[in-house]
Amino acid sequence: MLTINFTPFPNLETERLLLRRVNNTDVNEIFELRSNPETMKYIPRPLVTTTEEALEHIAMIDAKIDSNEGINWAITLKGDSKLIGIIGHYRIKPEHYRAEIGYMLLPEYSGKGIVSEAVEEAVKYGFEIMKLHSIEAVIDPENNGSARVLEKLQFVKEAHLKENEFFDGRFLDSVIYSILNKH
Repeated sequence: MLTINFTPFPNLETERLLLRRVNNTDVNEIFELRSNPETMKYIPRPLVTTTEEALEHIAMIDAKIDSNEGINWAITLKGDSKLIGIIGHYRIKPEHYRAEIGYMLLPEYSGKGIVSEAVEEAVKYGFEIMKLHSIEAVIDPENNGSARVLEKLQFVKEAHLKENEFFDGRFLDSVIYSILNKH
């Protein structure tokens, strides 16, 4: 079985981005991300309504890193420490060498290739460092932007699950994309 260890925390760097640990100074940006109906449109989770809830979200991120159950990075532009998004590996299944990748970005940074760059780096980390065999992404079928990012990065559509999640009084479909480690 896979052994996962996120200590010391791995900062990742791309051409334009620095992916670093989320911390309490990011509370306003986490609040902005998680309370915005636009950024949360395709994420079936309740909107954050207070900065206390945003701090609780950061504490949950930290707890998962400390217990090696999941990892999240703050997406930042090089030279600017402001969090503009989040990316991470969730629902890691060490016994199956598989994890789920998830990401979100403040709307004003969309359409600039930032998510693609961050996903590519997180996938590389997942395969090369975590030694995953496969990475999945679970998205809303209407989230065309996310589907384009995943397809561009060679993820393959695996499944369309019908009404498999119940949120906010209704049943929602999910689409699963995945990529295999070819090395």
